Amino acid sequence: MPQIIDGKAISTEIKDELKVKVEELKAQGTQVCLAVIQVGNDPASSVYVGNKKKACAYIGIESLAYELPEETTQEELLELIGELNAKKEVNGILVQLPLPKHIDEDAVIRAIDPKKDVDGFHPQSVGALCIGQPGFVSCTPAGIIQLLKRSGIEIAGKNCVVIGRSNIVGKPMALLLLRENGTVTVTHSKTRDLKEVTKQADILVVAIGKPKMITREYVKEGAVVIDVGIHRNENSKLCGDVDYDDVAPLCSAITPVPGGVGPMTIAMLMHNCVESVALQNL
Repeated sequence: MPQIIDGKAISTEIKDELKVKVEELKAQGTQVCLAVIQVGNDPASSVYVGNKKKACAYIGIESLAYELPEETTQEELLELIGELNAKKEVNGILVQLPLPKHIDEDAVIRAIDPKKDVDGFHPQSVGALCIGQPGFVSCTPAGIIQLLKRSGIEIAGKNCVVIGRSNIVGKPMALLLLRENGTVTVTHSKTRDLKEVTKQADILVVAIGKPKMITREYVKEGAVVIDVGIHRNENSKLCGDVDYDDVAPLCSAITPVPGGVGPMTIAMLMHNCVESVALQNL
């Protein structure tokens, strides 16, 4: 039986640690504050925003919610970001993606002050990660590193294969595994003999965006498999990019969907909010 990596339990552990830090900061006269901006009312985005607000309330972070109508212009959104950048009491700014089609996401991400970029998407944050400077790290990959470390899984010296090269997961994931002294291969839709490459992995991180694509043919015996995907199948049940029932018997450890990587993303967003206080005081 594989070790089932429990993201719910680990994320609660992190949130409880952050709760203590937030109380200490309050005692020193600092209230941590996160501003969340949502444009339009995409149902999945509304669920995520609701979960972020709940996590803030649990930890003791003040949250400011800006729920803007779908027809909000790019100029209006950038103006609001500018105001929040200037507010000393706001530590983190998060713009919920995706944005409506008439708004340029890249321009919006670049408008956020890098010291308040708790999502870790700003080019300056990404550049800092590349060269090992302090800065925010994209929440999902940062959460995966915590899942591995807190589950007692050694990264140093291991063959780590990442499937997917997105700016939000694949690329920062590879950089973080490298930072932990893993030997890293990044694969994607143009990789030849994908199964041969993934079968070399001691740690396989799957962020390909296709339901149940990864079956046992892609996985070597004893591998650790981290499933970043989240989809609804034909019966409306949640599933990941990995065919869990097929792959789990081969693994030494695996994340379930739901309850694996998902809860960690919000826990690490909260972690970034708390870290922002120290970054802003540098």
